[in-house]
Formats: sequence, structure tokens, C-alpha cells
Amino acid sequence: MRKIWEEFKEFAVKGNAVDLAVGVIIGAAFGSIVSSLVKDVIMPPVSLLTGGLDFSNKFVILRAAKDGSTAFNTPADAAKAGAITWNYGNFITLVINFLIIAGAVFLLVMLINKLREPAEKEPDKKDCPACAMKIPAKARRCPHCTTELTQAAET
Repeated sequence: MRKIWEEFKEFAVKGNAVDLAVGVIIGAAFGSIVSSLVKDVIMPPVSLLTGGLDFSNKFVILRAAKDGSTAFNTPADAAKAGAITWNYGNFITLVINFLIIAGAVFLLVMLINKLREPAEKEPDKKDCPACAMKIPAKARRCPHCTTELTQAAET
């Protein structure tokens, strides 16, 4: 039992496990922000453009309620009355949510990759055309074969 505990402690404090935990926590917070962005910022103008359409409350009644009623404002009201509904509006909202999250993550990864790219620097070595040895890029004569180089690097 002690060996298992030691192995677990070693696993838990490794950088990968801690990084994963931080990523999950930040991901959950990011998901909440994106959900709010979709619900509170993006969907109201879309609803305005579509004449007050609220996707999250769009549904089709597949089977009427136990009392036979079919007039409900929300899928939750229909479910309380015992009706069976197909909630396609919620699916549309979740798809929009996903597309926004995917786009935001894509842009974030592009930014991180751009920051990670090393700045392009001038090569400090080149090949001698006569002996194919590596020589300093600004050399005018090869130190190995003493060939005079016609294309010396200009500074």
C-alpha cells in the first residue's frame, strides 16, 4: 500500500498532471465565458435579426401532454406537463457555442504558436563551394582549402 501511495504522489506532482489540472480549470472558466458570450452577446442580435427568434426555446412536440395540451412556451413547461419534445433549438445553440469555442481556441493556439516561433536569424555558417566544409557566413577565404570566395556576405 505504501508503494502505491508513493507512486501516486510522484504522479500527482509531476508537471503533466498539474498542467492538466490547470488546463481543466481554465477550460471550465473559459467555457462559462463563451457560453455567456453566445447567450448574452451573440444570440440577442441574431434573435433581433430573425424577428425575436430564441433558438434555445425552439422545440417540436412529439407526443402531447397527459391532459392532451400542446401549447407550451418552453420545452421545460412541456416536460413538466408530461409531453415528449424534440428540442432542436437547444442543439442549434450548442452548435453555435461549439463553433465559437473552436474558433477562439484556434485563434489562441495560433497566437501561442506565433509567440513560440524563434525569430529568424541570419545563418552563421555556410558551405565552402570548393571543399564543402562549413565556414563562417561572412568569410572571404575558406580556412580549410584557402579558396577565395567571390560571394562574401555583406553587412
